[in-house]
Amino acid sequence: MAEPEFREFSAKGVRIDRSLRSLTRAGQVKIRDGRLELLTSYGAEIDSAPVDSVEARRPRFAVRDRARATATVNGTRYVLALGEGGSSDPEEEVSRFLAAVRAARGDAPD
Repeated sequence: MAEPEFREFSAKGVRIDRSLRSLTRAGQVKIRDGRLELLTSYGAEIDSAPVDSVEARRPRFAVRDRARATATVNGTRYVLALGEGGSSDPEEEVSRFLAAVRAARGDAPD
């Protein structure tokens, strides 16, 4: 059986929140080698886990002008504000992140 092919994803300038607390305003989200990594702006690891154990989705209730994704990593729920740094379209960045998680997990596209 062939090894699964992992899609890589990288985003900088990501606001990462846990509960009502902001962990970083300019963090990084990376998917590589089958792992999701949440990093501070300095590259220090906030949390990481194999993508198979990560749950990622768009929040049910979100402010219209903000693109958000939630990721549950090791039982902790994080809110990710992708694309707010102005480098790309926020909605497109969230869609790319969710597609990368699905691809890395081997899930079928919606």
